[in-house]
Amino acid sequence: MIITVTLNAAIDKTLAVPNFRLGRRHRAVEQTSMAGGKGVNVARALKALGQPVIATGLAGGPTGTRIIEQLTEEAILNDFVRIREESRMSTAVVDPTSGEQTEINERGPAVSEAELELFVDKLLYLAKGAAVCVFSGSLPRGVDPGLYGRLVTELHRLGVLSVLDSEGEPLRLATRAGPNILSPNELEAEELVGHEFADEEDRRTAVREIVELGAREALMTRADGCLALVGSDGDPARPRRLCRATLEPLEPVSSVGSGDAFLAGYVAARYGGGEDLDCLRFGVACGAESTQHFGAGVVDPREVERLVGEVQIDVEGAPALAPARVAS
Repeated sequence: MIITVTLNAAIDKTLAVPNFRLGRRHRAVEQTSMAGGKGVNVARALKALGQPVIATGLAGGPTGTRIIEQLTEEAILNDFVRIREESRMSTAVVDPTSGEQTEINERGPAVSEAELELFVDKLLYLAKGAAVCVFSGSLPRGVDPGLYGRLVTELHRLGVLSVLDSEGEPLRLATRAGPNILSPNELEAEELVGHEFADEEDRRTAVREIVELGAREALMTRADGCLALVGSDGDPARPRRLCRATLEPLEPVSSVGSGDAFLAGYVAARYGGGEDLDCLRFGVACGAESTQHFGAGVVDPREVERLVGEVQIDVEGAPALAPARVAS
């Protein structure tokens, strides 16, 4: 079983607005509303890929009820802790004429200490039957920024693989706890290592620095794929390798949630026992395929399989590897 954790779950509304400009009145030509938050998006993609997944986190008020009802309608197994304050709404405006997107995320609810401890108890109970736990997204107001780090440590004691995709102080503190897999985008990685990237060598150095900070493996997502340091120095079956996995970008319908789809694909392949480079291929294919849909975390497994064969892998110090297929 794979657990996804979304502590700041939301109802995500995506609007397609041609020629979007600030200060003007517009009409959307397409829109969708669905349960969201990064962990929920990961769960949706994992479900589409046929993996056993349960989504958990915090949900409050009528919006929280909508989140849970929509997940249930999508047949995504879920077990959220109900909280007193209202869960948030998020809005993304996608301009199909330019490809640009604008996101507005509400601040979200404050969470009491008692509510948070109920969630921790629930997670540790669920983790007894899980192999992987994915922590995704921001923390609600007032929550200790060290929470992710605390939970990573607890899950290691239970033998559960921990995966983290967050930002800011929660990301920095959790990295010290040694998550198995850390998956920031470029901006989040710059903040984590403390400097901007001027060129490709800066990015490669940053991925190594993320591992030096505590993460066991690092996957830095980019528009055309990812840059990753995978494997283990102590495991000859999984040698440490710095890799770049790329795919020619597709003409996007919407790129909202593509990083979540990438992470779901990587986790799905890893959960299925895939070899590291094949997992990267599958993740990149999922991230790219998700841009062909209106709604975060939506992927078509058949199209993913087709795209896997087009992903290029470059390993530092080795010739470029021919694309290969990976089973989902």
